[in-house]
Amino acid sequence: MSLRSEPDFNCARCPRLRAFILENREKHPDFFNGPVPSFGDPKAECLIIGLAPGLKGANATGRPFTGDYAGDLLYKAIEEFDFSNGRYNGHAADGLTLSRVMITNAVRCVPPQNKPVGQEINTCRDYLLGQMAELPELKALLCLGKIAHDSTIRSLGLKLKDYPFGHNVAYDIGEGRKLFSSYHCSRYNTNTKRLTEEMFFDVFSEIKTFLGR
Repeated sequence: MSLRSEPDFNCARCPRLRAFILENREKHPDFFNGPVPSFGDPKAECLIIGLAPGLKGANATGRPFTGDYAGDLLYKAIEEFDFSNGRYNGHAADGLTLSRVMITNAVRCVPPQNKPVGQEINTCRDYLLGQMAELPELKALLCLGKIAHDSTIRSLGLKLKDYPFGHNVAYDIGEGRKLFSSYHCSRYNTNTKRLTEEMFFDVFSEIKTFLGR
């Protein structure tokens, strides 16, 4: 199979996810209800990798991290560190554009209960590899949460034991590139104070310093 960065809108490679998408096309015909494409600058130097679309967030709007709390915090950080133009207003037609940054997910389709299974993560890794291959200026990877971190490490052909997940950890991954990881910016993590806005901004500060200018 040749690598492509975006699955077909009617991708059926993961039967459970396909069934859930079709179910939600019936329940919520006004939602996007398909594999959510990456969003951002085609000349991105930083690729942000989340877990999967939220049912009433990205799955509804068709844009990663758009329409839910995780997006509120992520796009706030992106704006704070000058990686965007315009204002994030929680919908795909808000006119927001990204600069030097692209956002994607380890799994492109919404999973039931926001929990993809291993085979689905493995299957969707082709598209993550394709996305990385299509970004000629890529220097930094930011993984939000352990699943995104582990899938990215595997996609790079590296061993998880040598690159364990942690908040605000960074690893050199060769060719002048660096991988950064953060706790996921979910409402649960922020409500429990596992992740604070300051902690999240610290990761972006490290990335901006690494990228320079």
